[in-house]
Amino acid sequence: MRYFLELSYNGTPYHGWQRQPNAISVQEVLEQALSTLLRIKVVVVGAGRTDTGVHAKQIMAHFDYENRLESEELKYKLNAILPAQIAVYKLSRVRDDAHARFDAISRSYEYYVTMLKNPFKINASYYVKKPLDIVAMNEAAKLLLNYTNFKCFSKSKTDVKTYNCTITNASWEIENDQMIFKISANRFLRNMVRAIVGTLIEIGEHKLNKEDLIHIIKSEDRSQAGYSVPAHGLYLTAVEYPQIIYSI
Repeated sequence: MRYFLELSYNGTPYHGWQRQPNAISVQEVLEQALSTLLRIKVVVVGAGRTDTGVHAKQIMAHFDYENRLESEELKYKLNAILPAQIAVYKLSRVRDDAHARFDAISRSYEYYVTMLKNPFKINASYYVKKPLDIVAMNEAAKLLLNYTNFKCFSKSKTDVKTYNCTITNASWEIENDQMIFKISANRFLRNMVRAIVGTLIEIGEHKLNKEDLIHIIKSEDRSQAGYSVPAHGLYLTAVEYPQIIYSI
């Protein structure tokens, strides 16, 4: 039987989602906890491979187990042994061919920029000292929806079959002393969101303009785009799936 787990994590102490040979990851910690509870070796497949320091408000992962599991009971036991930085919210039985990564039809991220120095947000948002023009940043962000090839924002030497992504939303909002960038797409390239945010911040600082953004996208050249903002301001916030995977 295949199960989906819905969970969240604070990525500060972890070297990303994916299991690493010489560093602790969220996947490894979750697999150890499930293996301990179920008394068999459990392999977990996540919806995405977040980088070191990136957080997840919601991420889905699947694993296989031969017997029926009670959602509330497993959730309670898992949360009892998982570290404080990882929380499980829901267990769902899904179709046996459902896949947490490949069946996802939409992913959403948020990036937090703080305009006020705050020692309590050191690992939770990116502190920018200069004032930013949010109107210019939003005008530029809208242009992202007109394109599909985002090679210019992809990490170099990434082994992917296509650089095409369909962005359905990209916008900035102000919340108290923070600016939040929200973006949704069917898929994302490695480092894509952080590179987009860095480029938009340079537009907000009037170092670049929206015409420059068009040139950057058309260039398909990572060196033309802005810098990558730090990982600790980035949050995976939602992963969506077709309802059919829950039809069992």
